[in-house]
Amino acid sequence: MSLTASSKVVTANDLRSGEVLYLRFPHSWTPELAKASVIKDSDLAKASLAFAQGQPNAVVGAYLSDVIDEIDGPKASHFRETFRSTGPSNYRHGKQEV
Repeated sequence: MSLTASSKVVTANDLRSGEVLYLRFPHSWTPELAKASVIKDSDLAKASLAFAQGQPNAVVGAYLSDVIDEIDGPKASHFRETFRSTGPSNYRHGKQEV
């Protein structure tokens, strides 16, 4: 995988609930994209992804996602990630009730 100098976050799904999670330094997960740790260094991005992939009892499908780094926290830079951040689309619950 080739990494560019863009801002990234590590995202995965909670193994038990399936909820979308984002890595927050140091070594914790949050369901809120705005609270995710933004990574701008390619070596740190690789290490953070390796950390996430090394937690098979907690999360699955970890990958790096491009974000737009804003004052109030990162924002998804692609529709897919915006869609994922709102939770499952089959009915209104959780993050979609707000």
